[in-house]
Amino acid sequence: MAAAAAAAMATATSATAAPPLRIRNAGRRNLRRGLGHGHVRCAVASDAAEAPAAPGARVSTDCVVVGGGISGLCTAQALATKHGVSDVLVTEARARPGGNITTVERADEGYLWEEGPNSFQPSDPVLTMAVDSGLKDDLVFGDPNAPRFVLWEGKLRPVPSKPGDLPFFDLMSIPGKLRAGLGALGIRPPPPVCVLSPLCILDSLVKFDCAERFRRRFQGREESVEDFVRRNLGAEVFERLIEPFCSGVYAGDPSKLSMKAAFGKVWRLEDTGGSIIGGTIKTIQERGKNPKPPRNPRLPTPKGQTVASFRKGLTMLPDAITSRLGSKVKLSWKLTSITKSDNKGYVLVYETPEGVVSVQAKTVVMTIPSYVASDILRPLSSDVADALSIFYYPPVAAVTVSYPKEAIRKECLIDGKLQGFGQLHPRSQGVETLGTIYSSSLFPNRAPAGRVLLLNYIGGSTNTGIVSKTESELVEAVDRDLRKMLINPRAVEPLVLGVRVWPRAIPQFLIGHLDHLEAAKSALGRGGYDGLFLGGNYVAGVALGRCVEGAYESASQISDYLTKYAYK
Repeated sequence: MAAAAAAAMATATSATAAPPLRIRNAGRRNLRRGLGHGHVRCAVASDAAEAPAAPGARVSTDCVVVGGGISGLCTAQALATKHGVSDVLVTEARARPGGNITTVERADEGYLWEEGPNSFQPSDPVLTMAVDSGLKDDLVFGDPNAPRFVLWEGKLRPVPSKPGDLPFFDLMSIPGKLRAGLGALGIRPPPPVCVLSPLCILDSLVKFDCAERFRRRFQGREESVEDFVRRNLGAEVFERLIEPFCSGVYAGDPSKLSMKAAFGKVWRLEDTGGSIIGGTIKTIQERGKNPKPPRNPRLPTPKGQTVASFRKGLTMLPDAITSRLGSKVKLSWKLTSITKSDNKGYVLVYETPEGVVSVQAKTVVMTIPSYVASDILRPLSSDVADALSIFYYPPVAAVTVSYPKEAIRKECLIDGKLQGFGQLHPRSQGVETLGTIYSSSLFPNRAPAGRVLLLNYIGGSTNTGIVSKTESELVEAVDRDLRKMLINPRAVEPLVLGVRVWPRAIPQFLIGHLDHLEAAKSALGRGGYDGLFLGGNYVAGVALGRCVEGAYESASQISDYLTKYAYK
């Protein structure tokens, strides 16, 4: 389990979701700020708004992608590049594409920062999407040797980045390391079992009309992330590594997050191999028997385990895809209804700047947040809507500040510089901020000479009260936390570049998440809504990379459906 992952927020855009809040200013303590100078980079190609539909017009297409966030845009591009399906329409309720990807630039002062997701793991699917979008030369990669830190007992302690670091890092005690090693080998309590009662069996058979689903549900009680990690690796691994990791990635509560849903790859190691190490060995053996096809030579090769972005920030990816799709991307199109067509397919009705437009589509994929999809799909199926309404999205704020380099504590410098990816903060350590990313150390040209740029995340499932705080209160909380471990207490006040609150930020993969998702998909099938697909981050995963991978998966499903049914 990667214990030092970045605080990442990759969420699909909303058809009707509330925009991020800009908090009112309530008497800042003379903190320097510059929000008035920065603007979101959302340069949309001019042809994306061309060819407006006439009021009352009816448009026909093979596929409508509802939602122009990263999931929706990548689904449309994958349909074209991988499956030859180019008759696609992407509709977005907002005036810009990209969803929660929000890059802001103050070029005159040398600042560039993110207010949504910050980076991505450069997996081959994401690199393929970038190369297909013409951004190969714009990719930037972080230093694979950059340290990650966790705050523990008042000190920022490095997280081991390779096996050779394990004996020497001071984040865990020797007994804690031994407990983790033995647990990984399988010397630990067994997985929990589900005690079946007649009522439990009957309820399951009613709700899950498939023997395989029944088997999956009762192969063992679903564990939370906390339960799984404590049982397999011990208390120290959980409290000092995984708990802050969950806060950083999901802004979530690990006592409620589902291990199987949130970290399925690690969960499957124990499930298939009897232990984490056993599963790892089995996975390596399987790969040896079934080697991957040769890697696409067009793709760049990152050095080591790292993260990536683009020269001018993450927004370059949705902007590039939007430019390539051209007039197939419709902005400021608000979906008001979707109904089954008398023929095969669906009719979608939109409110657009040009008036009401109806779209006849053979297939539809909803990449909007689950709560928005729930409202839109309720007239079709209350069962689908009820299942989708269950998923929870807590609020998260992104607070971006800059300090002079001399404000960094000397003990936090490496070779006289602030180096590293960033830091995570366990909830037990008395700080409110979830984590801090060293933006100016991670990628080039993020801050002017002599300054450091820090992106801080605050809020999440365990701190939902941030929505009622003023902008100055959020900045003061971040600044107060940073002065406890990274910033010299006597340093000058920070330059405040951005404060953005996402009222519904990241879907929580809680216990029961996979059952609820399966219930929604099953209800679509029972209702005869073939060709209507669910996509986005609550389906694929919250990280930006998983959204892109999920887009390729959705595109494959749509293409298969069109080939088998819609084109006949």
